[in-house]
Amino acid sequence: MADRTALVTGGAGGLGRSVVDVLLGAGWRLVVPVESGGDLEARDGVSGVTADLTDPDDVARAIRAAVAEASAPLRAVVNLVGGFAAGQPVADTPLSEFERLFTLNLRPTYLVTQAALPRLVAAGGGAIVCVGSSAALNPFAGGAGYAAAKAAVIAFARAVAAEGRPDGVRCNAIVPTQIDTPANRAAMPASEHHKLVPPEHIARVVAFLCGDDSAAVNGAVVPV
Repeated sequence: MADRTALVTGGAGGLGRSVVDVLLGAGWRLVVPVESGGDLEARDGVSGVTADLTDPDDVARAIRAAVAEASAPLRAVVNLVGGFAAGQPVADTPLSEFERLFTLNLRPTYLVTQAALPRLVAAGGGAIVCVGSSAALNPFAGGAGYAAAKAAVIAFARAVAAEGRPDGVRCNAIVPTQIDTPANRAAMPASEHHKLVPPEHIARVVAFLCGDDSAAVNGAVVPV
């Protein structure tokens, strides 16, 4: 029986499904918030909870589900949920669209982390994993909103790492390039598919950052 819980946002997505598989195989109890009507496979050890992670009340409900099993305290949070946009040059992009990318990428990470921190501290410490992007380090034309939002996620993760250190709470960020998903394959020539990173490879890095073997890793920005 699982003796620790991980909350995985975006767990029904392409990368999220792989993260759920790897963590489940490592013996974690998992709680996965999904949007209304979201697709989450029913599996032993995985509990879904309907939640809009831009809404503080829904986030609080997801956290309550994550701490519902006293024998499996919340010890990890994986912030995968986010959104992508390209073709948005600064001169032509409305402010509302620029801000939407922060709402998609930064707001859920902030709200979930904020709500989870006291629970992680109460459990004796734990790990938080956030998802940046290589675009945050090497922005591309037409991607200012996306790159800026992901850069903010990285900065946020490093601040949380510094704040959580005294209480045994670690926070690290992974920085993916292009993940091998059906959508990414469809968007690029077949000759470039070798550049795509299999989601299960990234999921194993996430699982490592959640577990005790990475106890010495805090505030890292990890390319994957």
